[in-house]
Amino acid sequence: QVQLVESGGGLVQAGGSLRLSCAASGRTFSRYGMGWFRQAPGKEREFVAAISWSGGMTYYTDSVKGRFTISRDNARNTVYLQMNSLKSEDMAVYYCAADSRPYYSGSAYSSEVEYDYWGQGTQVTVSS
Repeated sequence: QVQLVESGGGLVQAGGSLRLSCAASGRTFSRYGMGWFRQAPGKEREFVAAISWSGGMTYYTDSVKGRFTISRDNARNTVYLQMNSLKSEDMAVYYCAADSRPYYSGSAYSSEVEYDYWGQGTQVTVSS
C-alpha cells in the first residue's frame, strides 16, 4: 500500500512563498511520476504540476507557470512544490498524487485518472 503524506501548507500573505513536501512510501518511488493537484472551496480539483519519474520533465498549469516549481528527491522519496508570488486564487487544499504508470515517458499528467494514490491534502491559505 502506497502512502503519501503532504506537509508545508499554512497561512501566507499574498506575494509570499511556501514549499510543500510529499513523502512517499510503499513502492519504488523513483519509478513513478508525481503530481500536485489543488481544490478550492466550491470548485473541482485541478491539476497544478507534475514531474516525470526521472525528474527530467516537468509540467505546469498555465496559471502557475513562472511562480511554482516542482522537484523531487528520489533518495528521500519526496516530491516538492515551491510556490512563490502566491495569490489569493492559489488558496486551496493541495494534494500530491502518484502516477500509476511506471517509467512513463509521455506528457499526459493533467488527468486525475492517471494517478492511483493520493495524499490527504494540505491547506494553503493566502491572505490579501
